[in-house]
Amino acid sequence: MKEFNGRIAAITGAGSGIGRALANDLARRGAHLALSDINEVGLSETVAQCEGFGVKITSQRLDVADRDAVYAWADCVVEDHGQVNLVVNNAGVALGANIETMTYEDFEWLMSINFWGVVYGTKAFLPHLKAANEGHIVNLSSVFGLISIPSQSAYNAAKFAVRGFTDALRMELEIEGSTVSCTTIHPGGIKTNIARNSRMDPSIAALAGGEEKAHNDFDKVAITSPKKAARQILAAVERDRRRALIGPDAKVFDLMSRLPASLYQSLLVKGARRRSNQL
Repeated sequence: MKEFNGRIAAITGAGSGIGRALANDLARRGAHLALSDINEVGLSETVAQCEGFGVKITSQRLDVADRDAVYAWADCVVEDHGQVNLVVNNAGVALGANIETMTYEDFEWLMSINFWGVVYGTKAFLPHLKAANEGHIVNLSSVFGLISIPSQSAYNAAKFAVRGFTDALRMELEIEGSTVSCTTIHPGGIKTNIARNSRMDPSIAALAGGEEKAHNDFDKVAITSPKKAARQILAAVERDRRRALIGPDAKVFDLMSRLPASLYQSLLVKGARRRSNQL
């Protein structure tokens, strides 16, 4: 896709953060919007921000972990807008927990949104994108889809899975000579509410000096605004990039991922031990 004006974009997790910033940016560029989020209040606020640009906007409360609901939404988007050209599987949650103490309930909760939500969104919209004869899928991974981090095993698992899934899709689309393409996005620290809306195991909260301190620490290292992240994501779509690193810290993580595993992992272990001893 080289042009967004007049195209139809469907975005999950549009009630805040990167999803909201993408919606605003696309509206200014003349794209019609189909927005969804499980947070109806946030979703309504995004819709209000996007009005006034002369584009059609539809919105729907959506739990991306519900496969039937995602497929129904995809059909509604095409029914309401006539077609769909850009799909952004952005909805996501966070979980801090050690593998030993992490509950299966929390693990499955995260995977159902961060991985299966991406799978459902991709498979539900792909036939519609092909029917439009021009389309692009954007799937949100993370820098934690590049390297593994202690206490983030579930998040790592989901984001590594999104990366592998989207890379494979990209190759399959190229093999068939499709008019649809896809991009994997690896954001670094983005100033969103994902940390404050996360679930955190008590042992991890204690290690971090409490949940509030953990959230404040995240806010300090989240150096990229959602608005800037949105611009970089849309630039990656325009350039048909396979992967996009969002934010300067993402480039650091990418470099770390190229180091021998024993080296970067030992550095992370030493850092975690030092932090633990300071508390």
